[in-house]
Order: sequence, then C-alpha cells, then structure tokens
Amino acid sequence: MKFLDQVKIFIKAGDGGSGSPSFRREKFIEFGGPDGGDGGKGGSVILASERNLNTLIDYRYQQHFKAERGEDGKGKKQTGKGGEDLILKVPVGTQIYEEDNKTLIFDFKNEKDEFVAALGGKGGFGNTRFKSSTNRAPRKFTKGKLGEEFWVWLQLKTIADVGIIGLPNAGKSSLLAFITSAKPKIANYKFTTLNPNLGVARYDDKEVTLADIPGLIENAHKGVGLGTKFLKHIERCKTLLHLIDITENNLINSYKQVRDELGKYSKNLLKKREIIVFNKVDLLEKREIEIKKKEFMSKIKKKIFLLSTLDKKLVKSIKSKIINYVS
Repeated sequence: MKFLDQVKIFIKAGDGGSGSPSFRREKFIEFGGPDGGDGGKGGSVILASERNLNTLIDYRYQQHFKAERGEDGKGKKQTGKGGEDLILKVPVGTQIYEEDNKTLIFDFKNEKDEFVAALGGKGGFGNTRFKSSTNRAPRKFTKGKLGEEFWVWLQLKTIADVGIIGLPNAGKSSLLAFITSAKPKIANYKFTTLNPNLGVARYDDKEVTLADIPGLIENAHKGVGLGTKFLKHIERCKTLLHLIDITENNLINSYKQVRDELGKYSKNLLKKREIIVFNKVDLLEKREIEIKKKEFMSKIKKKIFLLSTLDKKLVKSIKSKIINYVS
C-alpha cells in the first residue's frame, strides 16, 4: 500500500427534499384539503477516524464525495425519506483544513472520533404546513435547502509513542523490524525509507507504537533530501529515539546535525524526551566503543545506550527502556 499524507477533496452534503403541494382526492370525500408532506433532510458528510488505517491513499483517485439527497414529500402527509449520511474513514492523526490549507477545522487525535464536515440541507415544507382558518386550500410549499459543499485538505500526521530519528542509513528500519512486527524495506543505501513506517512493540503487558521517520539531512527544514515532508510526523511523537551509527567519524556532529534540523523546523521538537542510542556496535572493538562513548558524553550531557540488531540481549534491553520511557 502506498503512503499518502496529504490530499485535497471536494465534499457535498445532500440537498433537502422539497415539500409536496398535494391535495387529498378521494371518492366520496367532498372537501379533501391539503395533504402534502415535508421533504426529507439531505445526508451529511461525516469523517470518522480508524486505528487500522495509516494512509490517505483511498482519496488519491477519487476526490469528489457527495451524500444522498433527501426525498421529496408525498401526498397523504408522507414525509420524504432522509438522505443517507456519507461516512469517510480516515487514519487517526488526520487533520482537516479549509481550502487555503492553513485554517485547521478538526484534528482526529483518537480512534472513532467523528466530525460532521458538511451538513445536509433541511427538507422543505409541504402545503399542509400552510393551512389556516383563512386559507383552507394553500398551494404554497417550500423547496429543500441546499447541502453544504466545499473543498477541504486532509493532512495526516502520524501518531506514535516513539519516533525513531537519525541520519540516513543509521539503522532505523532494522531496529523497527527487530522490536516490532513491522516489515519495512531494509537496504544498505541512503534513503531506503521513503515513507514513515509504523510498528507496535510489546513487552510484558504493555504496548508502544513506534514510527520509523525517513532520514534527516542538513537543510531538511528547507526541503533538501526528503525535506519537510516528514518532519511534521515527528510533532505527534511523545518521545524521540535518536539512532546514531557508531561507525561515523564524528558522532557529535551527526547528533547536532539532526537536532539542528528539528529545531529549525520547530523549537517544540527539542523539548521532547529523547533516547540516544549508538547503533552497529558489533562493528567496533569494546575499547573503541568506550572511547567514542566517553568523548560524546563529555560534550552531550545525556545518557547513551548501545545497540546491535545482531545482539538479542541489546535489542531486548532497548525494547524494555523504550517501554519504560513511554509508560
């Protein structure tokens, strides 16, 4: 399934049905009188969030959505049937914006949230409504109101407990694959991950959702590389797991480069809880690992964890620490 996190769609609620101008005409009834019923209400367009969706790809090829029109009123004071509501499913984390793509209308933060995006038109009145002591045979009736219609933007910001960040080829996808049931594409070249991947890690009776965010490079906030396309997905994460390839020549520069890009995009990202992990420790000797670790901690006053996806003990240790950080 392809990943799509932004789409523009047109929504149209159903128009209300018109009232009926009917008169009662039955054998042996001399004065029938008006018996026109009201029109039915038009269906509304409702957006509802679903946990098992993670892309807006369903709206890539169909962009116009219209709810059902209300039926017209009938004789014998029969009210027209209301139009069926149109329910559009979206992933949790979807935001609805007006046509300018700047004004936020609604934010789906939880599963099974619902929002009436376009309200159906009211049904018109039948001529029975206008009967009075002075007007015994009204021919007046009203047409149904038009349903709301407009263009809106849908934007998806991934909701995850932990966002795995780092430079390209730091091993983010491998980590996600080892501690969750996700199956991201893994290869030994930069920008293997082109879209965020989600996975759920389970430890004892706890669950944590992790997102593998595509690699950040210098000037990503300006659109370089994969650019700002996926920086917005980090905004939703409660904790950031900063993965660093320990074989890099300058670990401090690698760390600061990613942090700088986060800060330039939004200062709020720098306030999130952070887990720093040195990955691929199986490629170096223990002595070299300790030297790099001490040098890093002398400049960056934060705790460091070690990881090798080939070492099951280290993977299990990282998994338990992630659970503890989030819970």
